[in-house]
This record gives sequence, structure tokens and C-alpha cells, in this order.
Amino acid sequence: MHDHRRLGRELDLFDTDPLMGAGLPYWLPNGAAVRHALEEYVRETERLAGYRHVYSPVLGKRELYEISGHWSHYSEDMFPPMELGAEQVVLRPSLCPHHALIYRSRAHSYRELPLRMAELGGMYRSEPSGVLGGLTRVRAIQLNDAHVFCTLDQAAEEARAALDLIGRAYEALGIRPARYRLSLPGSGDKYVADAGMWERAAALLTEVLDASGVPYEAVEGEAAFYGPKIDVQIADASGREATLSTVQIDFHQPEQFDLHYIGPDGARHRPVMVHRSIIGSMERAVAHLIELHGGAFPAWLAPVQLVVAPVSDAQVEAGAALVERALAEGLRAELAGPEQGSLGARIRAARLVPYQAVIGAREDAAGEVALRLRDGRHPAALATAELLRRVGALVSSRSAQLWDHQGELAASG
Repeated sequence: MHDHRRLGRELDLFDTDPLMGAGLPYWLPNGAAVRHALEEYVRETERLAGYRHVYSPVLGKRELYEISGHWSHYSEDMFPPMELGAEQVVLRPSLCPHHALIYRSRAHSYRELPLRMAELGGMYRSEPSGVLGGLTRVRAIQLNDAHVFCTLDQAAEEARAALDLIGRAYEALGIRPARYRLSLPGSGDKYVADAGMWERAAALLTEVLDASGVPYEAVEGEAAFYGPKIDVQIADASGREATLSTVQIDFHQPEQFDLHYIGPDGARHRPVMVHRSIIGSMERAVAHLIELHGGAFPAWLAPVQLVVAPVSDAQVEAGAALVERALAEGLRAELAGPEQGSLGARIRAARLVPYQAVIGAREDAAGEVALRLRDGRHPAALATAELLRRVGALVSSRSAQLWDHQGELAASG
């Protein structure tokens, strides 16, 4: 695997500046394109799985986190409160308290459950400077988060479905988990003191893991302060492990926020809160994908999907027209004109771009392109409309393949 910190800067994906501060990287246009494609994939995956998306603010009153338990169990990892008149507001360290309030804002019947609420939202953690690095450990986090409010009888199935979503996303992205971990509480006052709650939640997650058939190990001292969780671990270029995806079962916050639904008996009942993140933070997910693919992203994730290279000035107009058509059809395309150097130099500069379309005098006259794939193959000359159709189909399907030739898919380079 490659080091995402070096590649990220070489490929103009992200960078940092001392005036912004440690652990606060910014995304350059290429990196923003990768992140945007990933966010679109996640949102669509969640939508098809029955999730509905919300937006919530990144600030909350200190009182909110006192109720949730973050203030007493997690405040060392939070930024200090800000004075706002007579109130104190805090940059949120997680999204779950906001989602609990959104659930609480409306009455709910058992017929509505499970209610699946998702958000790609910002959160902030006061990480020590010694652990910060690239995109893997940052202080400003864009999290792919979701919370399912359900009955006790539905909790295991919702957690299992979340684990299945994680597996399908990993397959689409080419990610292989290093291991699955059942994260349990350790000793001390870091965790909510309710032994019965922990036992019930751990039993449900154990049931989910056993039914899924994946190998896992139970590790004490890695749980969230409010409940146990399934952590899906990945390894970086140095072999260091990190958590990318999680599934958690939470009895604590529904109690703290007095959440309820009306059951078939007409009485109020307490829902269970299932927390889950398919690919964790955008920062850590993109860091892993950079290292996994060495910058040669699958076509649907690539910052630039198509480079058009006119051989000479005479073909620049045709090249610009093709780029314009590609952009109109939703592709990320750029023109690499003769002013950027020799044709060979331009092709080498675009070595990580999945599709490189060359237009010489013959191609211009015929309305075609000479196509070069990132892996070095040269399919037969194509009409520009056929090129856009084929590339568009592969990109829109989020295929892991680079080219479809006469019905035979060839693995990407």
C-alpha cells in the first residue's frame, strides 16, 4: 500500500496550512471531487436502504451534552465551550444527541418504526497533536452517520442490516477489513454505570456477529461510553489499525432524552437507538482509498475521468467540444492541449486518469477518438458518441471495471 499523506499532496487531493492549524486539512479540487463522488454513493446507498436524510447544526448547548452523557464521560475529547451571552455552546463531538432531539420533536407510533435517520455531518474532536496525521486522524470530521430508532424486537435485525450495508460498500470500494471487533467496556468511570444495559446490548451485537458468520474478537476497553459496538477495522500503509465503520446498540440515550413511541397497546414505550456508520468519516475513508488504489481510483471515483488530448492546435476545437459534451453528461473531463507539452508528456501526466482520448487529424475528420486506457490498452477507435456512452455507463454503474469490450469486462488498472 502507499502512504496517503505523500500521494495526497502529489496528486493535489488535500493539503494543510499552519494558519488553519494541525488536524485541519483542506480539500483541493481533485480531492473534493473524490469526496463528492463518495458522498453521493453513500447517500444513494442509504436512500435505497430506507434511510431519510437530515441536516443538523454543528453547535449545541453544553446542556445538550450534559444530558447525553458526553460532558461527564467524553469532555476531555471535546473543544472548550464558547460563551454566547448567558449560555455556553459547544462544537459537537458526535451527531447522536442532535438526532435524538429530531426524533423527540415529533410524536411516533410503532407503525413508523424502524425510523432510519442519516446525515453526512460535521463534528469536532480535540485530538492531541501527537496523534494527528494526514486525513486519518483529524480534528474536523465529516461523518457518514445514521441512527435507527426501533423497537427492542427490531434492534438485532437493524444492526444486522447495517453490517450488511457495510459489507456491500466495502465490496464496491475494494476495501478489505483487517478484522471485526466486538468492543466492550473496560473498568473505570469512562462508561455509563448500568450493567444490565451493557449485558443486553452486548448480547444483541453478539447475536448479530454470530449470525453474520464473520470472524471477530471481543476486546474490552474499546466501547463507546454509552454502549458496546461492532468495529470494522482497517490497516494503513504501515500496518496500523483504525476503525472505519461501526454498529452500536444504545439503550442509554433514549432513556436520557426520554424518547418514546406509542405501542399497539396505546401506551408509551422506549425505543432502542442503533448507531451505524457505513464508511466512517470522509477523511479516513478517502485516506484509505488513496492508499488502497495508489491514486488510481476506480473510474467512478477518479478526480478526472476523461482527458482529451488533441495532437495539434488544429484539433483543439474538436477536443474542447468533446470535453464540453462529456461535462454535460456528468463526467469529470479536462482538455490537455498542445500548450502543455508533447503528446507523450501529456499522456504521462494523465497516467492515473482512467480514459485518455487522443484526437489527431484522422480522428477529427472521422468524428472519432483513439482511446487509451489507464492500464495501457488501446481499444479500437470509437465515435465520440460511443465513447461517451460506454464511459458514462461504466461510471454511472460505479463499476470496478475499466472497460467493457464486446460484453467482456476487463479488470481495471
